[in-house]
Amino acid sequence: MSWEEKVRKVEPYVPGEQPKFSDMVKLNTNECPYPPSPMVEQELKLINEQEFRLYPDNEASELVHALAAYYHTDSNRVFVGVGSDDVLAQVFLTFFTNGQPLLFPEITYSFYEVWANLYKIPYKKLPLTEDWHLDGFTNPADQVGGIIFANPNAPTGIYEPVSYVEEVVKAHPDCVVVADEAYVDFGGESALPLTEKYDNLLVVQTFSKSRAMAGMRIGFAIGNEKLISYLKAVKYSINSYTMNTTSIRLGLAAVRDDAYFKTIVGKIVETREWFKKEMAALGFTFPDSMTNFVFVRHNRVSGKELYELLRTQNIFVRHFNDPLIDDYLRITIGTREQMERLLDFLRVYLG
Repeated sequence: MSWEEKVRKVEPYVPGEQPKFSDMVKLNTNECPYPPSPMVEQELKLINEQEFRLYPDNEASELVHALAAYYHTDSNRVFVGVGSDDVLAQVFLTFFTNGQPLLFPEITYSFYEVWANLYKIPYKKLPLTEDWHLDGFTNPADQVGGIIFANPNAPTGIYEPVSYVEEVVKAHPDCVVVADEAYVDFGGESALPLTEKYDNLLVVQTFSKSRAMAGMRIGFAIGNEKLISYLKAVKYSINSYTMNTTSIRLGLAAVRDDAYFKTIVGKIVETREWFKKEMAALGFTFPDSMTNFVFVRHNRVSGKELYELLRTQNIFVRHFNDPLIDDYLRITIGTREQMERLLDFLRVYLG
């Protein structure tokens, strides 16, 4: 047997394209169109060479304490990682290990399937309803190894109320339920208070979207202290120093500037609601997004055709090569000016 035959082979996650054009409109990866808090910029100027030379605080203690204070919980109920993807990868490795199938939506964040395959976790994908809502997760069932869903979901943008999350948790007391709330700040109510009531619920969030810090890679989870202790044990078995000093300090500054955070989220929500009306007037249909993107289709032009046409204008949106949703485009909400440029092209093309 050759060495290559012994290699673990998986189909990796394919992230959104990262084009480099000076005049582009980049609406394909759900990044924030606004800069981080001015407090982040100020803190960056204070970082000195010694902080690069020495190892970071492996527990990211200051950031953990700040998040605990912000979300009114205890520090031992907070776990941080290098973006929510890192946190979720640790979650898969820690909690979905008993050989029973993991449940997640058929249409959702495609990294879930990648992690399941990488860690050899059996899984079952549950179809959404005709109007894109989660379905089947509240049904009590034996032989469930775990549950994970994005709320609001991606790429649909649909939000399920906290009461639905609680139904899921109550229906499955014998496994860990993970609510991936990467987009919750744009219109949903977080399920975080439920983590005080249920010891098998873990809520995961990120700084990449609403806090404008995708480049810093900061994510966190909040849950029962026993869940968090298991996550930490796995993390420290892989790498004790996963989060760098710069990310810790800048993340701390971002948490402290709550007024700025709420201002940019408000701008994105306002632009999103205006953009929905403009797209509807052009004949687009879409679920009612509660995120920083919309998931749209047009009855006369295919999603792939529109995607390719927009590329010729240096306007980048996301198209998924999936037969279930290949007629749709996911369009990030940028600045008003960016959205106007997209609309100007569509108005001319669609007549």
